[in-house]
Amino acid sequence: MAFTKVCNIEDIIPGTGVCALVEGEQVAIFRPTQAEEVFAISNMDPFYQSNVLSRGLIVEHSDELWVASPLKKQRFNLATGICMEDQQFNIKAYKARVVKGYVEITA
Repeated sequence: MAFTKVCNIEDIIPGTGVCALVEGEQVAIFRPTQAEEVFAISNMDPFYQSNVLSRGLIVEHSDELWVASPLKKQRFNLATGICMEDQQFNIKAYKARVVKGYVEITA
């Protein structure tokens, strides 16, 4: 499993997400805190077929991190891509890491 270097960790403001194009797919990358911890999921909101999840709000629920879509607030688990409201709409989650200050994800 190969990792692709996407951006510098400092390019992502803590508590937010960014979008990157990786091998032709839009990927939403989130940095929940000041720490060098990142999560990556598909940027596509499956309810509306819109690439907007990177602009969603990071929320905590049952000790897990989720992103609420900016459209209708459906929540997606940042680690697994599971949709809290309807598991028919789960999305792809990517392995993500920070190495020497750079965010890398699997494609």
